Amino acid sequence: MAKNKSDTKKKKRKSSQLVIRIEASERDAFVKLCDDLDTSAAREIRRFMREWVETHRPSVAAEPAPEAEPVPAKIETPIKIETPAEAAPAAKPKPARRKRAEPVEASA
Repeated sequence: MAKNKSDTKKKKRKSSQLVIRIEASERDAFVKLCDDLDTSAAREIRRFMREWVETHRPSVAAEPAPEAEPVPAKIETPIKIETPAEAAPAAKPKPARRKRAEPVEASA
């Protein structure tokens, strides 16, 4: 049984919206031109977005592959073992927090 057109469309159903604010005159001119060219404004905006993303997407081939750094055969510098007091600098004391003033009850 052959697939009909509606089966294909169901798989590619649009599920997101993009809300933009533009001047009414710009929107009207765009929609009218799209009508004159026998296309829809939404179709042309989607086409523009696909082309723009394709043009500006970073190319994987354009990026140079990271080169592996050579592993040293042996360590030339001695390793220093630090004690906990040497490893961490002394912590600064936190400033004392001011207490809120308690409300004063008025005497009758």
